[in-house]
Amino acid sequence: MIDSLLFGLPAFVAIAALTWTMLRRAPARGLRRIVVLNLVFAFASLGLVAALLLGWVEPAAAASAAGVAGKDPQAALLGAAIAVGASTIGAAVAVAYTGSAALAAIAERPEIFGRAMVFVGLAEGIAIYGLVIAIMLIGKA
Repeated sequence: MIDSLLFGLPAFVAIAALTWTMLRRAPARGLRRIVVLNLVFAFASLGLVAALLLGWVEPAAAASAAGVAGKDPQAALLGAAIAVGASTIGAAVAVAYTGSAALAAIAERPEIFGRAMVFVGLAEGIAIYGLVIAIMLIGKA
């Protein structure tokens, strides 16, 4: 497990430095490039999931080709930590935007308090989904 962290850390630092450089030089163009890059990775991930679900790639064959053997409880715990961390960060960003918009709307029309809080609650639900996934992963470990 520590090996994957040691190999992943330089990649993370390189990506963070590249992102910082792109946003520092030209913020609008750099942000567009980052969004396009995220979309490319998202569609590649969806393609991999579709290939696994449609049976184009067998999971056991992919695991043996990658040299993965058996269950790794540390990997399940790491996946649970990533699920909780990423969903919490996503929920924080969502609540920041919806909460500030809800406060502005409530300041103008106090009668829409209930509807505004529903939207803030929906944004907070993202963190609950991550927690559910983490519980499922820990149960498998």
